[in-house]
Amino acid sequence: MNIVTNLGLVINAILICTPPLVLAALGSCFSERSGVVNIGIEGMMTIGAFTGAVVAYYTGSGWIGFLCGGLAGAAFGLIHALFCITFAADQTITGTAINFIGPGLAVFLCKALFDNSSDSPALSPASKLPKMFDGKFAAGSFGYNVISTYSAAYLSFLLVAVIWFVFYKTRFGMKIRAVGEHPKACETLGISVIKTRYICVILSGFLAGLGGSFVTLSTVSQFRPSVIVGQGFIAIAAVIFGKFSPGGAFLGCLIFGLCNGIKSLLGDNHIVSPNLISMIPYVVTMLVLIFFVGKSRVPAANGKPYVKSK
Repeated sequence: MNIVTNLGLVINAILICTPPLVLAALGSCFSERSGVVNIGIEGMMTIGAFTGAVVAYYTGSGWIGFLCGGLAGAAFGLIHALFCITFAADQTITGTAINFIGPGLAVFLCKALFDNSSDSPALSPASKLPKMFDGKFAAGSFGYNVISTYSAAYLSFLLVAVIWFVFYKTRFGMKIRAVGEHPKACETLGISVIKTRYICVILSGFLAGLGGSFVTLSTVSQFRPSVIVGQGFIAIAAVIFGKFSPGGAFLGCLIFGLCNGIKSLLGDNHIVSPNLISMIPYVVTMLVLIFFVGKSRVPAANGKPYVKSK
């Protein structure tokens, strides 16, 4: 294959692999900046992936499945918020529990619905998320690989700009950042710390659920127990790399998406052992955490339960 074709394949892989990471990372930004640690992103993505695939299978609509996947993630975000904010439970332990409950519940429901199979039925092309400019370019061409990708991918990139604007140009964004830094001072100014954190953690679950459903409604086309395979943790690493900002997290996700693109290209060409190729995104994640986690400033109140003063 020529250079242009290879470049098109890499960009196509980036456009497929990056959106679920971006959506989950944006969700993590909401939670972390409000002062609630959410390492349950993986579990929320998994339940979103399952719900999206099942709803799309029964309704025949990828968009309905996509939305329902987000709502399933939001339900788990509500559970995380209830325990961490209302009951002041350890946020790391609660997130870890969600990472077990989400995949476990997804597999249990999948077996209950589909004759004891842990995999959902494959989706028809009409039940998946639609592509932009579908049919406008010849299959395998540069335009087909780069431009004719899933509409939800472009939506996820647009959300980066929208959420950046919300964080830094609106009163609500100012409240989020203030609550994550000085919750007691916010309370004295009449800002509801509890309400703000609940909204942010539920939004975190919703966006993570959208990220999970994107996976099953695009390339994978069905739910499998290993469908998320650590993408939630990669999204969290991207947030740390990006210093808890939407723009920085997006840059981190692009780096990981590029790694997946290179992995796909090398895998198709059989140049390197598949076992080594599959390690690329995770090795990069470890390197990012080693070299950038110490330089990233965590919000001052992050991980600290807030007890409202009487």
